[in-house]
Amino acid sequence: MRRSWVAAVLLLALVSPVHAQGPEAWRAAAAGENPADADAVRTAAELLREIMAIPEQSVPPALLRSAQGVAIVPGVVKVGFVLGGRHGSGIVLVRDEKGGWGDPHRITLTGGSLGWQIGVQSTDVILVFKTRKSVDGLMGGKFTLGADASVAAGPVGRHAEAATDVQLKAEVYAYSRSRGLFAGIALEGSALQVGGRLQAPSALPPLKRLLDEASKR
Repeated sequence: MRRSWVAAVLLLALVSPVHAQGPEAWRAAAAGENPADADAVRTAAELLREIMAIPEQSVPPALLRSAQGVAIVPGVVKVGFVLGGRHGSGIVLVRDEKGGWGDPHRITLTGGSLGWQIGVQSTDVILVFKTRKSVDGLMGGKFTLGADASVAAGPVGRHAEAATDVQLKAEVYAYSRSRGLFAGIALEGSALQVGGRLQAPSALPPLKRLLDEASKR
């Protein structure tokens, strides 16, 4: 009898946090979804949606069509006082063997710079990986832009497609959005670290559709 009572108390302790969050938390738990992971994927999708809404100020569709991987890192914080540094966390998706988008993984971006600077700035960052080599290197461990793969400020707008196909030879193209301005950015020397796979089955399909639609414009 006492064993049954102890088991019931332990079970109640395990399910109470989920129950307190309501039916949505129950459904997420049943689907194997982590709420924090789902929020990260939705935030990345919203950022991509806002950027691609203005074709003249977005990632060229041709570049996305040939991309082997895309990293979306919202709110990279850049702090500077003589010695500058940046850090942010987001998600990365890599194409699978069939050419579709695989499951998202957590990714962190860290970098520094020298020079007289002061202040705090938040910037959204998007990285487009053009080659399989760059993607394999990224997923294999710690990865430094400019050392493990060539990186360049990405072209902006659908009219940049010709340059994307013919002139640009870098393996990774970097973009930033700060104070409403979207442009290519130099991130050479920044380190990328890929973490575990995110559990976000309900949030992932809209992001995948958004990437596919953006590459067809």
